[in-house]
Amino acid sequence: MFIYKINEELSLKLIDLNDGARIYELTDQSRAYLREWLPWLDYTTKPEDTNEFIKMSISGFADRKSVTTVILFKGVIVGVAGFNSINWSNKTAQIGYWLGKEYQGNGIMTKVTKALVEYAFNELKLNKVEIRVATENIKSRSIPERLGFINEGCIRQAEWLYDHYVDHYIYGMLADEWKKQDITT
Repeated sequence: MFIYKINEELSLKLIDLNDGARIYELTDQSRAYLREWLPWLDYTTKPEDTNEFIKMSISGFADRKSVTTVILFKGVIVGVAGFNSINWSNKTAQIGYWLGKEYQGNGIMTKVTKALVEYAFNELKLNKVEIRVATENIKSRSIPERLGFINEGCIRQAEWLYDHYVDHYIYGMLADEWKKQDITT
């Protein structure tokens, strides 16, 4: 089992089917909150939907196309984060993440994202990490900004969010830029 320890309270664990009930529960508890920025909530209406997501995530990992982890805070699953896609030819990855509403505001996601970036550069030997965020999602944008990512531009109408399009900023970090930084979280 893959577990990446960030600190005494925080770890990332490769997602598996045993996590399904808790992830669905967390999704359901935070549904209205998450729905503001995540397009998949209307398609996750029962535990089986979460299990299908987990199966796709396991397949993506087996095919070396993605890495999906659960975020463990004090031993409890509080969210999901990982590399939504990995392009081995170009040595790039895109990070995606979400956190249950009650766990917001504790710096968890900044620490998780920093750990994923370090893993991408040090373990996977990638050259670039991207984070795509809706332009109006200030909380989510603050994470790559806090970590020194460069806002590389805007993709107009990048995502359909239930009844409207949202634009995305693309934040990028290169391996050599990351090594020059001194970021404490």
